[in-house]
Amino acid sequence: MGLKGSLNEYELDLLRQRSVEARREKARRGELLVTAPVGYLKGEEQHWEKDPDRRVQEAVLLVFRKFLELGSIRQTLLWFLEHGLQFPAYTRQSETCWKRPSYATIYRILTNPVYGGAYAYGKTEHTLRYENGVPHRGIRRKPREQWLALLPNSHEGYVSWEQFQQIQQAIAENVRGSEPSGAVQVGAALLAGLLRCRRCGRKLTVLYTGNHYGVLRYACHRGWLDSEQPRCIAFGGMSVDETIAKEVLRVVQPAGVEAAVLAGEEEAHKQDDVLDAWRRDLEAARYASQRAQKQYDAADPQNRLVADELERRWNQALQRVQEIELCIEQHVHGQGKVTTPTRKEFDDLAAKLETVWNFPDTDIRLKKRIVRTLIHEVVVDVDPSAGEVILVIHWKGGVHTELRLPRRRRGQNSAHTSKEIIDTVRVLVRICSDEVIAGVLNRNGLLTGHGNRWTQERVASLRVITRFLVTMPTSVRRKDG
Repeated sequence: MGLKGSLNEYELDLLRQRSVEARREKARRGELLVTAPVGYLKGEEQHWEKDPDRRVQEAVLLVFRKFLELGSIRQTLLWFLEHGLQFPAYTRQSETCWKRPSYATIYRILTNPVYGGAYAYGKTEHTLRYENGVPHRGIRRKPREQWLALLPNSHEGYVSWEQFQQIQQAIAENVRGSEPSGAVQVGAALLAGLLRCRRCGRKLTVLYTGNHYGVLRYACHRGWLDSEQPRCIAFGGMSVDETIAKEVLRVVQPAGVEAAVLAGEEEAHKQDDVLDAWRRDLEAARYASQRAQKQYDAADPQNRLVADELERRWNQALQRVQEIELCIEQHVHGQGKVTTPTRKEFDDLAAKLETVWNFPDTDIRLKKRIVRTLIHEVVVDVDPSAGEVILVIHWKGGVHTELRLPRRRRGQNSAHTSKEIIDTVRVLVRICSDEVIAGVLNRNGLLTGHGNRWTQERVASLRVITRFLVTMPTSVRRKDG
């Protein structure tokens, strides 16, 4: 009996191993289809096929379009929630239901290789760990190199495999860490995540100081926070951002007109994604109401137990149609009449690129994305002896540019009069009156630290602050009173 039992156990174990290996071989061939993801169905030829429902297909495509436009998973989710759009999901009976999307739903859509036209299997594995002698089971995601099977171009995808790879790279760069620059935020720091300390190699941290936290500073103190090492460098960020912005505008200015023309053509052919999604929902809701009406008409009026329930379902379907029609009407009225700019208007806008960039209502996230498109990183250092901030811009094309800008000393601010104007007044004050000096400065286009024109009173105030009065001639001093 013992020998027969051992042989039976061996046979069962052998059959189990054979079934597992057969399953693995089927997965390596790309024929093992387990659970259909949203937007796909199991085909007859052992591969994934797109869901024939056009509403489901457009919903999945909308996720990829919005991610490429907004640049992060969270912003994509917030866009869906802001406009009240629903997303499809499959029930256990393989039926399609529509519900409010979640972060996990959007994340699975954007990171699943099946949407890039690739078959993938073995992406996760079961783990076992012990805490105080108690076993805990879990699931761990494996690196791509350890997957059992990855077969690109095995079926029709919603995006190409190359575009799917670019999306994975963008998601990886959005993760905050030592190397990635992180996702684009709404803060005023234009170079957040792009500055690297030349002394220790760490990324610089963004700080907002001042009474209303409106003063921007960049500091390298990760070594002090992590291991109590001495702080490296710190400097004001407003002048650095302005300098980098001027370099970016200088680089993109030659292509501004071409970009404006392309933007005009894209705007002319652009579709309203929200309105299209609502119209698809309205079409589906009208179909559901018509189906409920047919079921109600086919029922026996004498059987009130069935007729009442079918009437209630019909009323719910009609109410859903009215709600969607109201949402479409509010959306259309909220948008108003949108006029497409002409080519001449786009050309004028491209010629004034710096004005558009410095406009207060320009989206800071858009400017950050432009900067990150052109610049890989900026290596920065401070020269205390020369009082300068050294910037080395590493462009995406492999070119490096070194810039040196004066470092703002203690007590200085952005409204200080420039050193060139002070030197000019230092020379003119010996032979000219304050009124004449103000006229000379205005004719040369020189402004005060606050951007105002010079007057006799402002020149006199500058002389008093910089102690130029003692160098003035006696005749000029009497003339000024």
